Amino acid sequence: MPKLLRKLSLVRLKKKCAADPASKDLPFTKDMPLIFLGEIPNMPDHGVFVGYRSGRVYSGFHIFQFVELSESEI
Repeated sequence: MPKLLRKLSLVRLKKKCAADPASKDLPFTKDMPLIFLGEIPNMPDHGVFVGYRSGRVYSGFHIFQFVELSESEI
């Protein structure tokens, strides 16, 4: 079972997802890290994120594509 993201944690795309060429087209690519606000109740496995730098809200992205930042990344 994948590790769940904690609410209000700083997250980034998993390395495998970030390496995918299609990830360059995601709207938040240059706004990392993101703050994970939580899962959308009527859209399981999809979350709401906020850009740490810009404050922009990004919603509907798959939670399993993200991982919390480690202590060394903060």
